[in-house]
Amino acid sequence: MKFKTFAAFVGPSLFMMFLFIALPLVSVFAQSFYVTQPVFERAEVETCTPGFPNPVCVKEVKTTPVIGEDGKVATESHFTGLESYRNVLELGRVKDALSRGSWSELMTIDFWKALRFTLTFTLITLPLVLGVGLVIALAVNNAVRKIRGPVIFISLLPFIITPVIGGLSIRWLFIGDGILTAALEWWTGTNISMFAQAWTIELMMMFYRVWHVAPFAFVIFYAGLQTVNQDTLESAIIDGANRWERLRYVIVPHLMPLIVFVALIHLMDCYRVFEEIIAFSSQSHVISLQWLTYDFLTPDNSGNRSISRASASAMLTMVGIIALLILPLKRTWRDHKGSH
Repeated sequence: MKFKTFAAFVGPSLFMMFLFIALPLVSVFAQSFYVTQPVFERAEVETCTPGFPNPVCVKEVKTTPVIGEDGKVATESHFTGLESYRNVLELGRVKDALSRGSWSELMTIDFWKALRFTLTFTLITLPLVLGVGLVIALAVNNAVRKIRGPVIFISLLPFIITPVIGGLSIRWLFIGDGILTAALEWWTGTNISMFAQAWTIELMMMFYRVWHVAPFAFVIFYAGLQTVNQDTLESAIIDGANRWERLRYVIVPHLMPLIVFVALIHLMDCYRVFEEIIAFSSQSHVISLQWLTYDFLTPDNSGNRSISRASASAMLTMVGIIALLILPLKRTWRDHKGSH
């Protein structure tokens, strides 16, 4: 009886959760196949200017948007198939650039430029976040108990700060005559412009991401270190294992499920990098896939938005996230099966 009651409660809940997750995805996927445009009509308009003895009137044909009954500009949607994906990927230009072996020409295409930065940003910061988080966790775990509380609090501050505010703080340290820029110029004796080229902007973005996210990894790893079997560690010490060997053969294998968890969260979050682009105002040098989707949704001078291209870009971004998650998910599934 209790099981039936539980199933009666969980069944509808899971169905509602599925609808809550699936419906927005289905909507975005469907929008990527349609182009919505305002409806225009051509009408003859007579314009008169005062004149003596008679006014001067000129008739001309103008194109004006059709206003619907609700007072808004009327729109219509057309099925375009994969046209939006072709417009985003620009495979013709990609083929020409590859045939000429021109990397710079390939990087002039917005999607591939954004994809290059997104993958570079994600794959470089991932091991740094894991490594820095583990080092901080080990240092705090081995610290004197009286100072652990303050050290943990200070270590968590970068993660507590709002992402955009943290990015702006790092930017202000380097832009123009910022403190760190002035110090570097004094030390090297040369003028330094950190925002004049893409690679220095990318370095600052990666530094900020590691600084901001490493505390999250630290908290997870520190909690995992509290569950390490002390008998196993003592046995390793008796067998003559040094610190590195204990870390490699005892601690890291014990933390591996947590390492995979942090890696999954970081991959999903970094592949959707957006705050750094806004905080560092890097659009002229560096863009990401998430920013590209936002740019498509920004109205142009006539008020139109490329909703179909934005939907296609969002779907391609989701495909990329799934591709990155396959390897850690396979490892998690293999470990889960092995534990049973």
